[in-house]
Amino acid sequence: MIFFTTSLRRLATTSAVAISVVLGTAMTANAQTVTLNGAGATFPQPLYQRYAAEFTKANPRIRINYQGIGSSGGIRQFIAGTVDFGGTDSPMTPEQIAQVSRGAMQIPTAGGAVCVIFNVPGVQKLRLSRFSLPAIFTGEIKRWNDPKLVRDNPGITLPNLPIRTVVRADGSGTSFIFTNHLSAIDSKFRRVVTASQNPRWNTNPLKGRGNAGVAAAVSQTTGSISYVNTDFATGGKLETATLQDKKGKFVECNLPNANKAMATFKFPANSLVSVEGDPTEGYPIVGLTWMLVYKEYSAANRPAIQKFLNWVMTTGQGINGGLEYTRLPAPIVARAQAMIKSIK
Repeated sequence: MIFFTTSLRRLATTSAVAISVVLGTAMTANAQTVTLNGAGATFPQPLYQRYAAEFTKANPRIRINYQGIGSSGGIRQFIAGTVDFGGTDSPMTPEQIAQVSRGAMQIPTAGGAVCVIFNVPGVQKLRLSRFSLPAIFTGEIKRWNDPKLVRDNPGITLPNLPIRTVVRADGSGTSFIFTNHLSAIDSKFRRVVTASQNPRWNTNPLKGRGNAGVAAAVSQTTGSISYVNTDFATGGKLETATLQDKKGKFVECNLPNANKAMATFKFPANSLVSVEGDPTEGYPIVGLTWMLVYKEYSAANRPAIQKFLNWVMTTGQGINGGLEYTRLPAPIVARAQAMIKSIK
């Protein structure tokens, strides 16, 4: 009886130890899973979501979430510290950076074109000169059969139809890239509308939230015109305009022409921020998108954010072209990796 009781106690003790080991292992495994939450620009949203999916396949202990809420929203949440990283197509100002107690770095991840999309009955091809495009968005050109547009498009019958401009309802880096170009090529646009995430539109435009909302509004509105990044233009099967570049040539909105433009961008020696408004060649409306990251992270999150960012600079760059984004030039990748290494 004594032997039996002792055996039961040993079995109970052994079982308890085994259960403790199993639970301990599960808790340790769970503790090793890190989730990084990001929010911001919708311009790179398709790319960042693809990054997250592919990165997590290779690194199952690190989960990446990204929500497209617009560049302004991303900057606000980054400053507030409610996200692990932000996304923006319009760089943070020195005043905004000064509000980030943990310090801030702006690391470019990709470039991309902003296509001009339109919905004009019977028109599949449309050319817009360096004068016509800004004039449409200042309200100087009000109808599709305006003589200036007719001159841009010989051989094409443009209807006697009012132009309905569609813009972003939210603060947007896509709006910044678009208005940055128009401000660079037209003094009236620069004075009236300005280059901004929240431009001073004066045409009483329709508004859509995010690139998706704008694309939907154009597809549903006869006579409309707007701007979205390439993926939303091609994915929505929308007509895109051919624009006049700095040399006077009409250039299509596509990846090869965006790469040509991106190759002309110049970066300051102490920064990875470049906002070229009128590239010397290639498609004229092209900009960068940045991940906003802190200079300091917790001991648990620092290795995860560094691993993710280094993956974006290497394997991730190979994904860019498949989604119509430009790759970063090799020297810029090297400088970005040095910044990532400095995260504390």
